[in-house]
Amino acid sequence: MKLSLLPLYLFATISAVFAAVLAPQNLTLQVKESVASPHGWTRLGRAHSDGGIRLHIALFQQNFTGLEQSLYEISDPDHHRYGAHLSKEEIAKFVAPHPASVSLVDGWLTSHGINESDLIRSPAKDWISLTLSIHLAERILGAEYYTWQHISGDVLIRTTAYRLPVYLHNHIELIQPTTMFTRSKGMAPILYPEEREPLGSIAPVTPFTKPHVDPSCAARITLSCIRQLYNAVGYTPRAMKKNVIGITGFLGQNANKQDLSAFYRDQLPAAVNYSFKSISVYGGINNQSLAAAGEEANLDTQFAFGISYPTPGTFWSTPGLPPWLQDEHTAADTNEPYLDWLDFILQSDHIPQTISTSYGDDEQTVPFTYASRVCKLFAELGVRGVSVLFASGDGGVGDGNADPATQQCRTNDKKRTRRFLPAFPASCPYVTAVGGTMSIPEVAASFSGGGFSDYFPRPAYQDKSVNAYLGKLHHGTYDGLFNRLGRGIPDVSAQARKFQIVWQGQRISIGGTSAATPTFAGLVALLNDARLAAGRPTLGFLNPLLYKRGESAFNDVVDGANPGCGTPGFNATKGWDPVTGLGTPDFKKLMKVCV
Repeated sequence: MKLSLLPLYLFATISAVFAAVLAPQNLTLQVKESVASPHGWTRLGRAHSDGGIRLHIALFQQNFTGLEQSLYEISDPDHHRYGAHLSKEEIAKFVAPHPASVSLVDGWLTSHGINESDLIRSPAKDWISLTLSIHLAERILGAEYYTWQHISGDVLIRTTAYRLPVYLHNHIELIQPTTMFTRSKGMAPILYPEEREPLGSIAPVTPFTKPHVDPSCAARITLSCIRQLYNAVGYTPRAMKKNVIGITGFLGQNANKQDLSAFYRDQLPAAVNYSFKSISVYGGINNQSLAAAGEEANLDTQFAFGISYPTPGTFWSTPGLPPWLQDEHTAADTNEPYLDWLDFILQSDHIPQTISTSYGDDEQTVPFTYASRVCKLFAELGVRGVSVLFASGDGGVGDGNADPATQQCRTNDKKRTRRFLPAFPASCPYVTAVGGTMSIPEVAASFSGGGFSDYFPRPAYQDKSVNAYLGKLHHGTYDGLFNRLGRGIPDVSAQARKFQIVWQGQRISIGGTSAATPTFAGLVALLNDARLAAGRPTLGFLNPLLYKRGESAFNDVVDGANPGCGTPGFNATKGWDPVTGLGTPDFKKLMKVCV
């Protein structure tokens, strides 16, 4: 009689489980991740063994490739699945780890006296969080935690390497905090502050030739200017019971409702009594003291909610700091706690259909394992029908902390190679990156972050547009300074100078790609409103649609550049470019494309 064979994966699972059970706790450990002593940090003494630490364990997802395929099919206007967004439960089937991974990791933790009741799991079981003593963490990770002090005086507890049993390396993707050196201080968000204007002051009007736009828009950008510039005058939202727009707030950035009312009195009187919903993420607080109001949070909420009014708005307050790798041009922690916010939002049954985030970091300061895993979570939002927008940065092709002519722009490794510095999460291929323009007629803002990712390869939806741009570059231009095969940023752009907001009771003028992003998001919320009012699903992940059909619905920006790293940077030109992307939106043309 012929015996039936066990499926290979089942045989492998049984073998692995037996190996784990029979092996001692100190089964051969191999380094999972390690880093050299980080620049700017000094190792002090060993961490106190009785101290506590909260670990996050990421298990490899079983079928992210399938989820990615679904994302692209659902976002392709020519595919039969277009708009057929997935539920939280359907997504879990893709991202859940293999049962063998769960069994092996659970067995490993149990062997060290850690109980199921000590674990907090994500809905798909691909993340495990637990709090344990430093002593136990060192034992199970084959690590030595030390106290480290930064040149600024900040102190933290980290290890430069951690180890796992060999049989777990293909089941655990990463564990943190271990090798990631995070500063405890907040950062100045991507922001381009301008002169403060006293109440009642009138800025001079510059020569102006664009028809159908008030000449005052050359001197100051208001809600009315945005509607005029981007052809959105006269649109009235109709799906307020279905449609929501969301703004993320990090590092104590508070969106003040009193300032919002004052802003509306100035620019949108009908909305004076309109506010937004504040949601606390893991203890985050949106402090309503006027003195605590944040420039970034006020800018984001006032323009995103003002443009999309009366679409309901949500503001999330997320505390804490995420992993960050120190480098010479980043003097403070410039990473945001995306993972905590993503964990929170992905557990929700109802998520705003448009989300704007005006924060970012030099891609190289974010460890690749962390960036990769966070990027996959943005894909989960996209496949659920959410349009996710990120600012492309305010440093041109370099960092935003120095004069473009003097930026060091060196790789964050021992080689210290000169290199352009793309931003993350804007470099994630599953989000829409927003660059900046200025003036009327529009030209590229010199600070508009743009370039090519060193982490993420160029997605297929960009091939035609990006290759056309690269074909225009003179042979050898910037060779070695950027990755010609990387994901290009930004995707789109919008005005990014002279935005008039109210902050701590005062009118101020402010800008940056963190002004362009909520502006573009507000218009996307109106497009989603139109689709929902017509009985259609929301847009979700925007990029495949915009690159395939949307180019004619953008105002092409062909002048300007984004200098940095001692170079003139990339130039704006006809078609897509790594300064302004596809250009700035024409709302009524986008209505024809998107609705």
